[in-house]
Amino acid sequence: MPVVSPEMVEATIAAFTRLDQRGDKKKMNKLAQRLQKEQPHLLQHAAGVRTEHGDATGEAAVFYATLVWAMFDRVGEGGTLPRLTQENLTDADKVVTDSLAALPGLADKPAQERVAPNLAETQPHVYAKLVELISEDVKEAAMTAETASAIIKPTQVVIEAFDAALSGRRPGERQGTVVAETKVGRNDPCPCGSGKKYKKCHGEAAT
Repeated sequence: MPVVSPEMVEATIAAFTRLDQRGDKKKMNKLAQRLQKEQPHLLQHAAGVRTEHGDATGEAAVFYATLVWAMFDRVGEGGTLPRLTQENLTDADKVVTDSLAALPGLADKPAQERVAPNLAETQPHVYAKLVELISEDVKEAAMTAETASAIIKPTQVVIEAFDAALSGRRPGERQGTVVAETKVGRNDPCPCGSGKKYKKCHGEAAT
């Protein structure tokens, strides 16, 4: 079973840190466009948090989902990751929900500790980094405890979905599969789930 190594995790964090420090909007937009093309269901899953919890929490969910995708993307270097399907994500959500439900006193734990040991065993280095980053974000007030609580489960669903797709437990779609795309109008809502018009979101990068 492909496991994301500590080196892959750290290389991903270093790349994202460089992007952030440089404020390289062109590269960030390129990354967002690639994610939108290769993993549309992943983006919709993460952006769904915005509907229930608001923009700031939604943006945090999308960021952490993107980070997880980038970590797994390094496993597939030389090839392309399977495209997650809605079914794959729904099944992963059930696995995560059932695993967390089996943990006693879950609601009393800090958000970053709401991780089931059986899930963490599948991708230990990704989970360790997730716990570390959320702890730091809350400690440094880059994220509220409420936001952390809202995104910890959806992020684990993404990890479980990619792990299942790569291991063949619940395969996703092979990249290169033709996916019907609908033309997005400039004034239509952006398909990434940001709530903004396409022209004010990913449409800016496309022009």
